[in-house]
Amino acid sequence: MCPPSHPQKREAFCQLLQLMKIQHSNLDEPDLISVYVGTWNMGSAPPPRSLASWLTSRGLGRTQDETTACIPHDIYVIGTQENSLGDREWVEFLRASLKTLMAIDYRVVALQCLWSIKMVVLVKPEHERRISHVHTSSVKTGIANTLGNKGAVGVSFLFNGTSFGFVNCHLASGSEKTHRRNQNYSDILRSLALGDKRLSAFDLTLRFTHLFWFGDLNYRLDMDVQDILSHVTKKEFGVLLAVDQLTLEREKNKVFLQFREGDISFPPTYRYERGSRDSYIWQKFKTTGVRINVPSWCDRILWKSHPETHLVCNSYGCTDDIVTSDHSPVFATFEVGVTSQFVPKSGEDEGTGSPLACIEWESIEVIVKTASRSKCYIEFHSYCLEEAQRSGENNSQSCDVPGFLRMGWSAKQLPVLNPILSDLEYLGDQHLLLSIKGVESCESYGECCIAMRSMIGSTAQQFETFLFHRGEETGSMRGWMKVRVPKERHSTRERLYEWISFEEEDEAPAADTPPCPKPPLRYPPGSALPRTPSPGRAEPCPAAPRRSRPHSLPEASSYTNPAYFIFEGLPTACGVPAESPTWGQRPRSPLRARVPSPRGFLLSPPGAGRQKRPKSAILERDVPAMAGGTGVGGGQLDGPTTALQTFGGSVGTALAPPGVEGASWGGGLGDEPVLPMPPPAPKSFGASSSRMHRGAPPSPRAFASPGAATSSSSSSSSSPPSAASCEGKAAPWAAKALPGAAGSCSKEPVPRCPSESHLGAGDRPGGGGRGGLPPGRCTAPALLETLGRAQLLLGQPP
Repeated sequence: MCPPSHPQKREAFCQLLQLMKIQHSNLDEPDLISVYVGTWNMGSAPPPRSLASWLTSRGLGRTQDETTACIPHDIYVIGTQENSLGDREWVEFLRASLKTLMAIDYRVVALQCLWSIKMVVLVKPEHERRISHVHTSSVKTGIANTLGNKGAVGVSFLFNGTSFGFVNCHLASGSEKTHRRNQNYSDILRSLALGDKRLSAFDLTLRFTHLFWFGDLNYRLDMDVQDILSHVTKKEFGVLLAVDQLTLEREKNKVFLQFREGDISFPPTYRYERGSRDSYIWQKFKTTGVRINVPSWCDRILWKSHPETHLVCNSYGCTDDIVTSDHSPVFATFEVGVTSQFVPKSGEDEGTGSPLACIEWESIEVIVKTASRSKCYIEFHSYCLEEAQRSGENNSQSCDVPGFLRMGWSAKQLPVLNPILSDLEYLGDQHLLLSIKGVESCESYGECCIAMRSMIGSTAQQFETFLFHRGEETGSMRGWMKVRVPKERHSTRERLYEWISFEEEDEAPAADTPPCPKPPLRYPPGSALPRTPSPGRAEPCPAAPRRSRPHSLPEASSYTNPAYFIFEGLPTACGVPAESPTWGQRPRSPLRARVPSPRGFLLSPPGAGRQKRPKSAILERDVPAMAGGTGVGGGQLDGPTTALQTFGGSVGTALAPPGVEGASWGGGLGDEPVLPMPPPAPKSFGASSSRMHRGAPPSPRAFASPGAATSSSSSSSSSPPSAASCEGKAAPWAAKALPGAAGSCSKEPVPRCPSESHLGAGDRPGGGGRGGLPPGRCTAPALLETLGRAQLLLGQPP
C-alpha cells in the first residue's frame, strides 16, 4: 500500500493509519491524542450560525485535508476575546456545533471567563474519567491592572499522567505599545495560578508537560501600511514576518522564551472590513483623531513542551468565510503523546531485597545572575518522587565576574533520589524539575527541567540547560547524572507515535544547490573516525521530513543569556557580550555545546518560521555559517580573558578529568575549538539538552568523578605550535578549500592525517585555547584555516 505523494495527502494518510491503529489496539489507555486549539476576537458581535470551517480547520494556511477534517479531536480548547455572549449560551452553542459536525456530545471540562475573555475546554465522553486536577485562574492587565478588558484566563489539568496548561489572553493594543504587551505577558506569567501547588515556585512554563498560549496578542507589523498591503497581495508573508513585532521580540528573548509556533502561511488576520474578507480597513476614526491599525497577525497560537516529549502541529491557519468580526478565527491542531497512570506488572516489595531504581548525581555546576553571595541549595521535584528533595549547600563558589555567581556541587552534596516505581517504561516518561534557591532567603534564582529518558543507564550522562525564572533566562546549569534501573525492570513497549513515521524521499539536489557540510563533531581519542566520502562526491542536504516522531526539544536560541558566555569562557564585559554576534557566527549555547545529537527529531523542518529580514535584524542562527565573520564577543577573541580564567578556578579545577591539569583544563566546556557552525541540522538530527544519540560516540567527559585531584600547573606550554599560528600567508590547502583566503597564517603546511599529534592545543581533549588560535591572533584567515582543519577532522577533502 503506497502512501500518496502530495504532502497534505501523505499527512492525512498517516493520521488515518494512526486512527486505525488506535481503534484496533488492545490498549486500555491511549498514548496518543489529538488536541484542537482555536482563538478568535469576536469584535463584540454575535457569531454566525455555523462555525464549521473554524472547528474543522479549513480555510487558509496549513489546513486539514478533507479526508481528516471531520475526524473528531479528543480535546477542543476554544478561546475568544470581546465575546458578548453569555457564558452558558456560548458553551451550549459550541457543544451544539460540535455535535452537528462530529455527532459527539462533548463534555465540558472547564469554563473560565474574565469579562469578555472566555475559554472553554471540551473533551470526548470516553476521556472524561481521564481528566483530573482541573485548575482555573485569571489575571487582569487592563488600566492599572484592575480592569478585565485586557488580561488572560487559564485552565490546567492532568490527562492521565500528562499535564496540560492553556492560556488565552488579550494584550494591549496599538502599534506603539510593544513594551506594554511584553509587560502584560510578564504579569500574566507571574500571576496566573495554575498547575500543581507544589510547583508554584517554578516558572509557569515549566509546570506542565505541554503549555499552549494563544489569543489576541496584538503584536503588529512595523511597516508602512501600503507596503504591507502590497506584500499581502503578492503573498510575500516572509517579508512581513521579518517585521512582525512578536517575531522580533521573541528573537530578543523578551517574551515567549523557547516557545514554538507553526509556520505562518496565511494572510494577516486583522483588521478586516466586517462582512467581507476582501479588504483591510486600516483607518479607525475616533473623536481624538484617526488611528492607523496596519494589517497584522494579532491572533496567534504558541506552545512549549518538556524535553523529549511528543507533539506535532498538524495544522495552523485561519478561516476565510467567518466575517462577523474584524478578526479572522485562527486554529491549530496537535498530535500529542500522553502517558498513562502507570501500574507495574510486579508490585514493589522492598522486603524481598529486590534492587530498586535510583537517580545518582556526580556533579552539578551552576551560574546564576545575582549580586548575592549567599550559599545555595538545589530542590528536586518530580511526579516520580514521593516528596521534594533538596541538596546540601554548594561546596564551591566564586563571583569573579560582577553580577554573576558560579557554584558547584559534588556527589557528596547531592542526594540519591529513589523513584516510587522502578520500571523502565515508567521512568522513561518522567522529568525532573530543579530549582536553585538561596539558603538564607529560600528565593529561587532559576529553574530548569531535565528529561530522565536519556539519563537511564549504568554510566553517567551529561546534561546541560538554561535556567528560567519568571519568564526570563537567569543562568545555566550543567552536570553529570545517571538513572539506574534494575535489569528485571527493563521491559517496555512501543508507543503508537513510534509505530509510524513518514519522511520525504531524498531528492537529487539541483545543479546550483550547494553541498551541505557535515556538523563538526568531536570524537574522543581511540574512536573510529568517520568514513571519508569518495573524491568529488559531496553529500547533498537531506530533505526536511514533513512528518516524523519528534521529541519537543527546546532549541537554545539565546545569545543574550550572560551565563552562557561565562560558561564558554568568552571575553565579555561583566559577562555580557560587547555587541550581538554578527553574520556567520553562531555562539554555542549550553544545549548544543557538547551533547551529541539526540535520537529524537525537531518539530519543524530546518528554517521553519525563520524569515528573511533586514540585515540589522538577521540573527546568526538564521543564515548558514560564513567564514571570515567576526567573533562572538564583539569581533576579535583577543582582549581580556577574565571569564575563561575565572572558569579555571576552584570549581573547574576540582571537576577536571583525571590526568588533565587544572590550568590547561580552563573550565572544560569553554575549550573546544571555535568552528564555524553549519546550517541548521535536518529534522531527523535535532539537538537536545540531554538526549544522547543512539550509536553516536560519547562526548568527552567535561567533569570527573567527585574527588578527582588535579594539579594547577599548565600543560599548554609544552604543546606543539598550533596549525593556526599566524605568521605567514594562508596555507595552500586552506586557500584551495576557501578561495580568497589571504592574510597571515602559518607557513607550515598542515598534514592531511587528522592524528592528534598534528592538532592545535585547543583541539586536543583538555587542551587550552580556542581552537588553536592564540589570543590576539584570531584573524579572519586564521578562522578560515580553522574551518579547513575541521574538514580534515571530519575526513572531508578540503
